[in-house]
Amino acid sequence: MDLVIGATGHSGNALVRELLRKKNKVRVILRRSSNNSCMDGLPVEKFYGDILDLNTIIRATKNIDYVYHMAAAISIMPGNEKRLEKVNIIGTRNVIKACKINSIKKLIFTSSIHSLKDTPEGTLINEKISYDPYNPRGAYDRTKAKASIEIEKAVNEGLYAVTLCPTAFIGPYDYKISLLGQFFIDYLKKNLNFIINGAYDYIDVRDVAKGHILAAKKAKKGAKYILSGKRLTMDEILKILNEITGIGLPRYKLPNYLADIAVYFTMPYYWLSRSRPQFTKYSLATVRSNSNICCSKAKEELGFSTRPVKESLADTLEWYKRFID
Repeated sequence: MDLVIGATGHSGNALVRELLRKKNKVRVILRRSSNNSCMDGLPVEKFYGDILDLNTIIRATKNIDYVYHMAAAISIMPGNEKRLEKVNIIGTRNVIKACKINSIKKLIFTSSIHSLKDTPEGTLINEKISYDPYNPRGAYDRTKAKASIEIEKAVNEGLYAVTLCPTAFIGPYDYKISLLGQFFIDYLKKNLNFIINGAYDYIDVRDVAKGHILAAKKAKKGAKYILSGKRLTMDEILKILNEITGIGLPRYKLPNYLADIAVYFTMPYYWLSRSRPQFTKYSLATVRSNSNICCSKAKEELGFSTRPVKESLADTLEWYKRFID
């Protein structure tokens, strides 16, 4: 039996469905305080608990072969470091302890491309890039790096674990509406008034799910794999969205210097309005960072592959249409 921790998240949802499609028996850990309706109707074994409760995780990992640890706290706003440390670091330590106690066959840990050190533009980002627990960009990056280092320590102590570093998720099954998901919803509602310069790498969450299953089957102990898709500039991604929908393009593009100024005014706005942050110092730094990302190791050693990005974006927009009033 497989255990998915973080099953209600975007990647977790996709993985649960892919495992079920392959006729695997699946157990999921759910928090009673959360909206778990995305699991309704799925033939999964539901186990209620919290990743911060070690005893819960120990019980949940009993009689399990493969543990997929996908749970994470994500924030692009400052001031959330304590919560990120609890979920991303302490939670991972609990999963490691439980896996050791119950002698699971393999732990597949979902890290992030953000856990790796920032590199200069033009540098190829591959598995040789080390984790950066001191990354100044944000607490999410630091805590995912620290959690990844915890996995490395556990491997050295004998645990059979592998680490996957995916890029930005697109595709269906985003029930909670991620930060990137809100971007697509805003586009469909014609609420994108301007764009900024920048680029990033986007991967279909369904391909990420398949990559996890391939890692469970083929990855060697202690291996690290990057799961990347297609690098797109903001202009390129909006051009594809327009080709799919005919909605059109935002009217304005902010010059870099105006974006740098504007971001200081958006931060107080998000705090005061309690609205979902989109345009922050963190998001601006991300799309300006080096995104020359390579997944050749996963392709060669695992047989990993990705679908065409236009197909993924079409399915992405179709998914988010259900959230439009």
